Amino acid sequence: MDYKKISRYIVLGILFFLPVTFLLFLYPATHHYTPLDIINEDVLDIHRFSSDSNDSNQDIILKDHLTVLGFLGHNPLENSTAASNLKELVYDKFKGFKRFQIVILLPKGSEDAAKQLKNEISSYEDLRFWHFAFGEPNAIHNVFNSLKSKHPLNGDLSTNSVFVVDKELKQRGRLDDRSDNEIEKNKSAYMLTSYDCIEVAEIKNKMSDDLRILFTEYRQKRKGEFNSDTRRANDLNNNDE
Repeated sequence: MDYKKISRYIVLGILFFLPVTFLLFLYPATHHYTPLDIINEDVLDIHRFSSDSNDSNQDIILKDHLTVLGFLGHNPLENSTAASNLKELVYDKFKGFKRFQIVILLPKGSEDAAKQLKNEISSYEDLRFWHFAFGEPNAIHNVFNSLKSKHPLNGDLSTNSVFVVDKELKQRGRLDDRSDNEIEKNKSAYMLTSYDCIEVAEIKNKMSDDLRILFTEYRQKRKGEFNSDTRRANDLNNNDE
C-alpha cells in the first residue's frame, strides 16, 4: 500500500473541503439582509441651486440618484477633514455604482473656497460624481430642515454629519441603531439618522454597510427580485446598480 500517495490525497481532500465547510457554516448567518430603513420622506430637492458641474446641461438634483448629502458651510476649507474622510472612505469606494453621487450644499459666495477644497481632496482623481451646489442660506436651511437630524446646522451652515437620500427622495438610516450589547441590556431603541464624517469607524463600518445594502436593494428592484421582507444578498460588492 502506497501510504505516501494516500497521505497526499488526504491532505488535498482537507485543503479542498475545509474552506467549503467553513462557508457552509457562514451561509445561514450571512445570506439574508434587512433593507435599509426609511426614516423620513419628502426630502426637498435642490432644483434652485447652482452647481460646479462643468457640464452646463447637467442639473444637479437628488431625485433618481442615490445621494450622500452634506453641508460644509461658508468656510468649507475649515471642514477639510470631514471632506477628506468622505472622499477616501465613501466616494472612492462607491463611485462605480450607477446613479451614486455626493452632493455638498454651500452658501453662494463660497465658490472659490469650494474649488480649493476640491483640488485639495482630488489628488488628480476623477470627481465626476462629487458635486458642490450653491444656494441662499434660507434654501440650505429648508433642505436641511426637510431631513431628520439629531443636531441643528452650525451657525456657518455646516455640520460634520452626512445624510443618505434615495432615488425617491426618502431619507435612509436605521430605526434601531442599538448594538447587540445594548439590546441584551434592554436599552431603549434609538435611530441613526446621519453619519459623522469625523468618526472614521462610523463611516467605515456603519455607513459603508448601509450603502451596500441600499445598492443591493435597488439592484434587486431592477431585476424584479426585491420585496420589503428580508431578501438574499448574493453579492454586495457587485457594482452594477
